[in-house]
Amino acid sequence: MDNPHPAPAIYIQLKNRVTVPKGKGVMLRDVAFLITEPEWREPLYSLLLLQPEQSDGNLILIDLLTVIPRIHELLPHADIQPIGEGRTIVQIEGPATANKPSTALFVLVWLLLFFGSALTIMNFHADVSMQEVQIRIVEMLTGRRDEHPYVFQIAYSLGIGLGMVIFFNHLFKKKWNEEPTPLEVEMFLYQKNIDHYVVNEEYSKMKRRGDDTSGRRGE
Repeated sequence: MDNPHPAPAIYIQLKNRVTVPKGKGVMLRDVAFLITEPEWREPLYSLLLLQPEQSDGNLILIDLLTVIPRIHELLPHADIQPIGEGRTIVQIEGPATANKPSTALFVLVWLLLFFGSALTIMNFHADVSMQEVQIRIVEMLTGRRDEHPYVFQIAYSLGIGLGMVIFFNHLFKKKWNEEPTPLEVEMFLYQKNIDHYVVNEEYSKMKRRGDDTSGRRGE
């Protein structure tokens, strides 16, 4: 006789990185996208994968080896088809008040970046004798030597600022087009490297815990 309730097929894709409020359990809906029968979607999404503890820190690695057994507890014969990466990084976020940016810290960082950039540009110009170069350019264009070509220097300074705006494709909150800025690309690569490191570190911790457990059982 045919089974009146055949095992559903479940297509699961884990998210790359998610944020969960502190004190909240990590549910399947937090870390994965699912494609399955409509009647099973909500029960699956409501599965509790783990309850983070203080000792877990603020970064937790969840992979399919954790997810699949929990799904099989609900649907023992489910046909699970993973898609994409087999792991996700869960970041435990504290209260909103704890993450509120400090205005004083923002102003301090802004001043450091502003004066640091200004000193870098001035030191570069001093190293390459930029003032003498500008005097020489003005002399070639006008036929007379001006020791203080302020008009040229002002236009040059405005050109540096305009060039930086065009290069970084950003002015305050406005972007000229949808292309990522060089800073966004660097931040993306930086975050990707951090995630890769966290994954390797968490797998190493899991392996060490497994070796410790095996050692205690063999005693």
